[in-house]
Amino acid sequence: MSAETAMPQSLTELLRSTGAALRVFDMGRRISKLSLEQFHRIEDSKLPYPTPFQHLAWVAVLIWNPKQKQENAVWFLRLPLDEQGLVAPAARDDLLKRLIQNVVNSKNGQLDEDALKDNPYSFTPEQGRMAAFHALASKEMKTAASSHYERAHAWFHDQLPEDEWPTLAYQGLADISMRLDQDSNAAALARKLPSMPAPVLENLCPLLENVQPAPAVQKELLALLQDALKSDDSNRVAALARALSNITDELAKQAWVAEVLQSPHAAKAEVITVITTRCESALLEPKVLHLFLEQLAQGEAGQAGFSRILAELMFMPVHRALLLQAFRQPERSPALEQAIGEMFGQSFSTPTSQH
Repeated sequence: MSAETAMPQSLTELLRSTGAALRVFDMGRRISKLSLEQFHRIEDSKLPYPTPFQHLAWVAVLIWNPKQKQENAVWFLRLPLDEQGLVAPAARDDLLKRLIQNVVNSKNGQLDEDALKDNPYSFTPEQGRMAAFHALASKEMKTAASSHYERAHAWFHDQLPEDEWPTLAYQGLADISMRLDQDSNAAALARKLPSMPAPVLENLCPLLENVQPAPAVQKELLALLQDALKSDDSNRVAALARALSNITDELAKQAWVAEVLQSPHAAKAEVITVITTRCESALLEPKVLHLFLEQLAQGEAGQAGFSRILAELMFMPVHRALLLQAFRQPERSPALEQAIGEMFGQSFSTPTSQH
């Protein structure tokens, strides 16, 4: 980009000016696609970020040359949001200015990873999330999966002995999870789940939160969750909750989330955190939300966890309205009433406070 070129007014405009192929992904609570139009409206502060996490928009921008798909770049960006969940314009303008300056000053003038040099808005996903992103990116670009896919595919399709599972690479599991709609992988996974070695399941569950599992896979995951709820393994309950968190059947999701919340496992911080950050749509049902609040008030997270978790949920407008309504319901335990009172002062301490 030359200095004489008219300066783009938005990140979308900057990216489109290159003629490159683009995909934008949400990288916050889970990995999911954002349309370019949706991202443009978010960037212009016309649309709240749909799934804020820690009061930030976490975004991955995949840029590639359609003629040479191996020539690609990824920008991982985090943008601060205001109280309405809108991108802060000052931060957006600062990011754009930094990107343009780095492109102008670079040797090749390309929109590659060098454009993010010394950029306070960039971040590096943790290793597991990066593996899932690479698996999804290769599928989106219609390129081959990683070199680890073949072995993982063979194991899931019983072409390798069961005890060969330690030889499976995490990237191979990520490729399988992102390609469940290919190569009969969903059917193979459903067959494998009932007897799957615990370490494989533990690695697979966080990957499955990024996809919408087929009915057969969902059925087997639910059966595993039912068994786990009868055990004392809260880590397994939390993992399976992540794997089931993105199912499309909201009534089914509300049902199993309610079961988890009525179990002793809900007192564990790892379980309540998964429900907060991955199963937040189930909390739109008032009965499930009530169970959630009661467990949160009495669980291991304590008052600090109660306040922090609710502050995260209240950043989403619909959840905020439902929470404020729930805080004023008379049917609440002394523990919940006390936790609400400590979080907000005593203005929510009695049912009559709404008058």
